[in-house]
Amino acid sequence: MTCPPVPNTAESAEQTASPPSAITPQAKPWLSVIVPVLDEAATIAAQLGELAALRWQGAELLVVDGGSADGTARLAHALADRVLDSVRGRAAQMNAGAAASRGEVLLFLHADTGLPPAAAGLIRAVLAAGAAWGRFDVRIDGPQPLLRVVERMMNWRSRLTGIATGDQAIFVRREVFERLGGFPDLPLMEDIALAKRLKRVGRPACLRQPVRTSARRWQKHGVVRTILLMWRLRASYFFGADPRRLAVRYGYSPRQH
Repeated sequence: MTCPPVPNTAESAEQTASPPSAITPQAKPWLSVIVPVLDEAATIAAQLGELAALRWQGAELLVVDGGSADGTARLAHALADRVLDSVRGRAAQMNAGAAASRGEVLLFLHADTGLPPAAAGLIRAVLAAGAAWGRFDVRIDGPQPLLRVVERMMNWRSRLTGIATGDQAIFVRREVFERLGGFPDLPLMEDIALAKRLKRVGRPACLRQPVRTSARRWQKHGVVRTILLMWRLRASYFFGADPRRLAVRYGYSPRQH
């Protein structure tokens, strides 16, 4: 089964994106954007700056630092509603952010990923249509032609299977996230594990408007090598391999996200 059809989100986004109005500390935000970070000083200011418009549309922004040694948390303070300290690990950091947040909807955004301009209205529209959770298509921010193939395959696979990855900016109603126990405590594949739980509630809303994610992971070790590694890891996880052992194969280390 593929992802169910979504409403005319472009039109709905225009209708729901109200004029900017800052929320007060007493006002309850409708959306909580949770960004786990680790040593992102070089790019964190630019990324959080792009999210300023969401804050003016009634969203709160929480940055959850996993022990950065480069001043990431200090740089984030002026650009986020809250900056939290957490034990390292994306799952633990995102769960900590969710626990501290106040929004009815949670949006988990990787530190190297940017949202489309109408993200708030798009999310509102599909949730108003009855979706419990969803994700965006992804575009990898790099010039290599092979990356266009990679992103198309990622989007097609997600639409076909109903499984989303963290690169696709997963959003979910708070009560659903809490009822399912949040992200499993895993060092790798925590996004896929959560998506499998969410599928029990319903298929995701698959928004075709893409988020933009950095190509740094692909460029660091080479596009082809990274593709083959990720395929092997996901196939191993599908057949029951321990995510902790997969994390070692992935190269997960105490200073790496």
